[in-house]
Amino acid sequence: MVVHDKIRLTGVLRRGPSTEGPRYVPSLGAVRFAIRFDLGAPRPWEDGAEQRVLAQTLEQAEVADRLGYDRIWVPEHHFLEEASNASAPAVFLAAASQRTRSIGLGLGPVPLAPGAVHPARVAEAVATLDLISGGRVALATGELATGAELGGFGIDRDTRREQWAEALEVVARMLVETPFAGTDGRHLTMPARNVVPKPLQRPHPPLWMGCAGQDAVVLAAERGLGALAGTFVEPEEAAAWVAAYDAALVSGRCAPIGFAVAPAVAVAVPMLVHHDEAQAIARGLDGAHFLAYAAGHYVAFGEHRPGRTSVWDEFERRRGDVGLARQAVRADGTPLSVRVLAGGLASLRGAIGTPDQVRDLVRRYDDAGVDELVLCVQAGRTEHAHVVEALELFAAEVLPGFAAAPERDAARRARRDEAVARALMRRPSPRKADRGAVFGARDGAAAAQTHAAAPAGWTRRPRVVALRAAAQDRAEQGLRAFVAGAGDERLERTIGSRAGLRAVFAAMARRFVPEQAGGFAGDIQYDLRGAGDTLVTWTVTVDGERATARPGPAESPALTIKLTRADFARLAGGDLDPVKALLTGRLDLEGDFGVAMRLGAMFGLPAGM
Repeated sequence: MVVHDKIRLTGVLRRGPSTEGPRYVPSLGAVRFAIRFDLGAPRPWEDGAEQRVLAQTLEQAEVADRLGYDRIWVPEHHFLEEASNASAPAVFLAAASQRTRSIGLGLGPVPLAPGAVHPARVAEAVATLDLISGGRVALATGELATGAELGGFGIDRDTRREQWAEALEVVARMLVETPFAGTDGRHLTMPARNVVPKPLQRPHPPLWMGCAGQDAVVLAAERGLGALAGTFVEPEEAAAWVAAYDAALVSGRCAPIGFAVAPAVAVAVPMLVHHDEAQAIARGLDGAHFLAYAAGHYVAFGEHRPGRTSVWDEFERRRGDVGLARQAVRADGTPLSVRVLAGGLASLRGAIGTPDQVRDLVRRYDDAGVDELVLCVQAGRTEHAHVVEALELFAAEVLPGFAAAPERDAARRARRDEAVARALMRRPSPRKADRGAVFGARDGAAAAQTHAAAPAGWTRRPRVVALRAAAQDRAEQGLRAFVAGAGDERLERTIGSRAGLRAVFAAMARRFVPEQAGGFAGDIQYDLRGAGDTLVTWTVTVDGERATARPGPAESPALTIKLTRADFARLAGGDLDPVKALLTGRLDLEGDFGVAMRLGAMFGLPAGM
């Protein structure tokens, strides 16, 4: 296990005070390890039980940080008695951030629906947590799933996914736009406001989606989100999920909902490791089974009387009826599986066994391509001391066998890399607030929440204008998001590829502003060098009214621009100053310098493009 003191790889962004845009980090080629804390408190409830769970879990977070685990995840749930007291995970993680040094802090999945929580509250909490933790936060979101929460907040079950998608897009924009330009959607209307603070990670912390099945995993890929699977699946099924995720990511269907992409698949599994297999089962099985039963109780089959129903008592009576038979799990030294069938009984097991057994199961998940294995070790009535012992033994005897391997799965990483670059090119830029947006000290809030009216002095930007402006900015935003901090080899392989250059030059042609051409008509040739002095040539032709781009040289160019493909990507993304590039020899111009000086105005790009 490699633990980086200053730069820790967590999905797609580097943690740390970077202000240079998103830093894409490919998979390390070895599974990473996270821990999920549900903060459950089964009956009977003794005095101080809730406080004790929080205190013990904070201790477990400290232990995990000391031992080199990559991340802790705390999902947000409401009204789920016994199953989860994690109704304010940002508060818990804020406390954990002050007791840990480097472990990642996974907030969520947070159920997003404007009727349950306003997106501004989510953005504010995420940014604050990111700042006080030194940039260690990842945000997972999802749709409300339980009757307790849907009914409690009055959320329409049929539109819950639609509400989630709309709210998440707004959250991402709030984390980036200064000021937030406002929204006029189906489920939320809000005027321009500057949502503060902004997060330390730029453009925003990695975004994930809570997933319950392969369809959701594919959707996560299509929206540029990490897939955080909360259901327990066998490694072989996880392999199918990973394959489906990667296929969707590279298919061209990926339209990022945020301004950075977090390409990863995380899978959850129960864990309790002990040198004696029977002891591992005795210590961890009931907790894992209760975790699964409580989820089914609130999502699928339960009928709950608030404050009266004992989920633990029902679990003990009915566990065998729902595929959680204790007697089906035996200490027989056989390889571990998530689902067990024995003697006509079904049960759940997972990574509950000896270090050798658990290591073998983890290797199967690693071979399946799982990027992050989320260990569910704090569950039901599992004792705190046993949780700590299991974390220590896993870190000592299982975790070291899965050290980072950058050379592994290079082809898969390259495919993800290129797919992310293309997807970010398709992502519209952050919106710009109307300069006339203003609010007064005595404005009310009611009008801002309806589609019929807006606060005095606020002019809503027409949607068609906003969409047109976003479309014109796509290429520039995608390049800016990708090139910041990227190396020459990666830039040449992605932006400098045939497909990447076609996208960049097509975007330039679309941005052409005839009024800024100064009457110029002619060809502008780009000679772009690559590795081994290979040369790729493109020509942009301006006829006074429009611009077109094509591969190949011009017969008699008015201006020839020479530079490497990597520097061309940096120039297009605003990461390389053209004047400095010219003065330092990284960029060479031949021909009409007057045309060169007008390029920025003609195409809305840096001079020298």
